[in-house]
This record gives sequence, structure tokens and C-alpha cells, in this order.
Amino acid sequence: MEKLNMLALIVLDVKNAFLHGELKETVHMHQPIGYRDPSHPDYMFVYCASLYMGLSKHHQLGIKDLLIMYLLLVFSNSRSDNSLFIYKKGHEMAYILLYVDDIILTASSDALRRSIMTLLGTEFSMKNLGPLNYFLGIAVTRHKGGMFLSQRKYAEDIIERAGMSSCKPTFTPVDTKPKLSVSSGDPYEDPTHFRSLAGALQYLTFTRPDISYGVQQICLHMHAPRDTHMLALKRIIRYIKGTLDHGLHHYPSSITNLVSYTDADWGGMSRYTTFNVRILRIFGR
Repeated sequence: MEKLNMLALIVLDVKNAFLHGELKETVHMHQPIGYRDPSHPDYMFVYCASLYMGLSKHHQLGIKDLLIMYLLLVFSNSRSDNSLFIYKKGHEMAYILLYVDDIILTASSDALRRSIMTLLGTEFSMKNLGPLNYFLGIAVTRHKGGMFLSQRKYAEDIIERAGMSSCKPTFTPVDTKPKLSVSSGDPYEDPTHFRSLAGALQYLTFTRPDISYGVQQICLHMHAPRDTHMLALKRIIRYIKGTLDHGLHHYPSSITNLVSYTDADWGGMSRYTTFNVRILRIFGR
């Protein structure tokens, strides 16, 4: 079995992705300023094709055409991630990760990868952006035997948005006190600001699992944040300030079992403290 070369990750961009969509329903639009008919100011435009700058419905139109292309390539949709498409035929395998009009492609052989790129290029105007270095705010750095994923720039933006660029770092993202209370403290003066920062921290957990627990705790109170919840959020940001170089290292591994450990206090929860889950082998042998 020829394994995937995970270092051969190629980024592709579909030019004018939304222009490929075909409207199957009637869509009206008010006459924009500067293009109004003085004789018929109350008239409306009727779309004949989807526009690049449109609503989420138009975005779905572009993606739909891409999905049809994948079906022609005998790609199957991943059960765990709707954005991941898998191709398997004999000993050949390929993975495509799609986000609107940005694509990450990897395959078990250069020949298969080139053939997929050629086939996509016959249907869409494609641009090869080269090896994966940056994708959706995640920087990818290759090192001996693997790669390092980092969201340092994104983390710095969160710190700046919080107005904490000059804050002092802390060594832990949460303290040892009991869990946050729903009613402790006064209501936070700017709930929208709290929710914005909490949502930004959620995306940061993609490469920073060390803050997952703290972020999960503050997200429990997004509906009615209080001063104590904001203090907990700021503690996470202070921890991030001192750990900007942290990220995820990916290495090849022959281990086919996933072993996970969790620290339970036995009084606050009654779940398993250790579990061993056998995961599906990606490549199979």
C-alpha cells in the first residue's frame, strides 16, 4: 500500500468560485444607488446568475458545483467532516479539504495528484498556490519528520482586540477555584464584546488544545456574561500572551490506538478517567 505523503499538501484556489453557480429560483434586488432608472425608480432587478458578492445562498451554489465535480471523481464525503472528500481506488488514495473556494489536496502519488488537478482545471479556473504554508489563519511550518501548525498571528489579533497588548502573562489558563457561577458578580457591561472574544478563542483551540477547557467554561455563559466570566476570559488571554509560540506538532506514527487521560475530581463528575478508543486506520493494511 502506498501511503499518503502528508508533506505534499497543495493549496488550490478556485477563481471566481461563486460565478459558477446557476440560479434555480427567482432572486430580486433593489436598484443600487447610481444605477437607478429615473423613469422607473420602483423597479427591481432579477438575477440571471449568482453574483460573487451575494448571500449565503449564493455561496452554496458555488460549492454545489464543486461537489458535483467530486462525485464525478468518485469522491466520497467524510462522515466526520462535511468539508473533507476522500477518493480511494485500489491502492490509490486522495484527500480534498474544501472551504468555499480554497482547497487543500494531497494524494498517495504525484501522478494521482496531478491528474486530479488537471481534471479540476478542465472545469474550473484553478490557481495552484503551491505547498501548504497558510490556510484559514493557520500557519504551517515543515520540520524534520512532520509539520508545525500555529495561529500566532491570530492569537496576537485576539490580544489586541481585547486591549491587552501590554498585559502580564500568566502560567495557567484557569485557576484552581470552583467552576464559574451563573450568578456571581455583576452583569458584564458589554456582552457583545465578551461573545466576540469567546468565539475568537474557540477558533484558536484548533491548534491550542491547552486552552480548550478554559474556553469551554466561559462559553457556557455567553448568553448572560458577568464580570467574573470576563475575568476568566482575560486570564486565558494573559496565558496566551505568554505562550504565543505554542501550537501543534504533527509526526508520522505507527500507533493505531488513541489513549486519552482526563483529570477527574471524583466529586464533581462521575465519568471515566481513562479510556482507550480504537480508531479507524486511515491507510489500512
